[in-house]
Parts: sequence; C-alpha cells; structure tokens
Amino acid sequence: MQNRNGLLKIKNLVKHFDISGGLLDQLAIEKGRIVRRRTTVKAVNDVSLSIMPRETLGVVGESGCGKSTLARAVLGLYPPNSGEIYYQNKRIDNLTPHKMLPYRKKMQMIFQDPYASLNPRMTVKKTLEEPVFFHNKSITATQVKEKVAEVMQQVGVDPQWADRYPHEFSGGQRQRISIARALTVDPEFIVADEPVSALDVSIQAQILNLLMEAQEKRGLTYMLITHDLSIVQHISTSVAVMYLGKICELAPTKELFESPRHPYTQALLSAVPEIGRKKTEHVKLKGEVPTPINLPSGCVFHGRCLYVNDRCIDEPPRLIRLDSGTQVACHGVEDGRL
Repeated sequence: MQNRNGLLKIKNLVKHFDISGGLLDQLAIEKGRIVRRRTTVKAVNDVSLSIMPRETLGVVGESGCGKSTLARAVLGLYPPNSGEIYYQNKRIDNLTPHKMLPYRKKMQMIFQDPYASLNPRMTVKKTLEEPVFFHNKSITATQVKEKVAEVMQQVGVDPQWADRYPHEFSGGQRQRISIARALTVDPEFIVADEPVSALDVSIQAQILNLLMEAQEKRGLTYMLITHDLSIVQHISTSVAVMYLGKICELAPTKELFESPRHPYTQALLSAVPEIGRKKTEHVKLKGEVPTPINLPSGCVFHGRCLYVNDRCIDEPPRLIRLDSGTQVACHGVEDGRL
C-alpha cells in the first residue's frame, strides 16, 4: 500500500500531549533540590501509511491506542508534533488555516457520539445548510434547500423533518443526520470515528449499509476508526492494527483475518466470539497495558508478548513488508520465529 500513490499519505506522524499542568504542578523535590517535571502522553508515535482512492482503511486497537488521535491529526484538528501528511500528493499539515480551507471541503468527519456532535440549538435544516453556504459563497438559497433535501433523502431522513431539533430524533436518526452533514459538501475522504458504537445492533447494520452505499455512489474514501473487528471485516478494504501509538500490522482485510502475523493481532482476533471455537484457542496476553506516558523500551508490546526475547526488549521493530503484502512490526516475524 505504501509504494503506490494514495489519496492520503501519512509519513512518520507523531502527536504528543503535554499534560503537565501549571508551573506549580510541575515542581517536585528530588534529592533536596526543586526540579521541574513535564508529563507527556505519547499518543501517536511514528505512524506511516497510505490510503488509496475508494478504499476503506479500518484502524483498530484497544482504547487508548491512539487511533482517534491519529484520525484527528489527519484532519488537522490536532497539529502534529512532527511528521508529514499529504493529500493528493500535496502536503497539508503545515498549511495555514486559510490555505487549509479547500481541503476542509474535501475531508470530512463523522463523530462517534450522535448526541454530542449536533448543536442542540440548531434545527437540522440550519445544521446542514451552514457548511454548504460556507464552502460555496456563490450558491443560492434555493440551490442549498434542494441540496439539503437531496442529501436527507439519501441518508433516509424525511426532508419534511428539516425544521426539527436534534432532541426530536432517535440515536440512529441523529447519526444519519451527522452523515448527511458530512455529505452536503461533497467530500472525497471521510473519517468515521466509531460511527456506530453508540447505537443498537440493528441500527448499526443500517448505518454501515448507508456508509457503503454512499461510498459506491459518490466514490468516497474512508478511514474507519473502530474497536469492533466484525465491522472491520464487513466494510474495510485494509486494516491497520495499532498498539500504544504504533502500527504493529497493516494488511488487506482478507489476509489479516485469515493469517494474522503479529502476536497482538492474533490475540485480538482470538477474542472475537466464534461458533465452534474452543476456549483453549483464545490467546491470553500477560500483564497490563502500559501507560502512554511511560512507553516501554524496544517493542512497546514486549511486556505482554508470549514470544518476547532480548532483542524485543532493547530494539524497536520496524514495519517490514512480507511477500503476502502484509506489513508487520515484529522481531519474531523478521527473525523467522513466528
């Protein structure tokens, strides 16, 4: 995937958060001296990947692995500490807010919580019209009205409900409206951050089918952030598995589910309930998830890995490409032990 020209390219992206607080919070006494300590959350650490046009990249991992931070950094909601982001071969991470405006229209986001992502003081009509007017200065009110009605119809919300407020809709309807808001400006790339996690299972299927239909009709490219592997298997073209801010495996969906190579990916897939699977087939990881404030040395997964050796403890693994097309960051795979 990385050797082709992608719609979106991420190179060595790093995003850390300083949570030290004020000056007094940073001061401490050490060996009779007052020292200043800074506390940094290392959310995303040296991530590189590419997303091809019309593909869906699923980004999975445990809570706190950095997948949502990665998504927000891609859209410019979080400025990266280092690294580069390219959209259609043009670097965008170093653009000013004004120069970034054309890309705001091309890149949209569907947020996780349909109850928090919509302004409760704005009607659905106002919510959907605002981005259209903002990104199309010469458009007429009639054209906007027609555009909003068309998109509402596409996502399965009656245009006659446009004058209602968000609290008058169910969770599934609100998420449909959130999707409509992203579609009104005719984007090319959409980040969907846990778009169905707050919904009932029956509604989840409807929303996923809606996303897939929109992708087929509009030629959309998705980055899907989720912890639900069944959703990834259903909708994604390729999958990136993250652990403590690093990608440990990146592979086509079919290849990843049929032949996972990284021990962490194997553990994730073994945790998915499956009819006929014996209890002994589940991979039980040892230890606890380390904190992103103090990352382990070497491979960040070595403290929980069943195949750890001295090299894993001392040397960070690099992402290598296998003959199958899978990219994996694991010394055991590189050495031929796994």
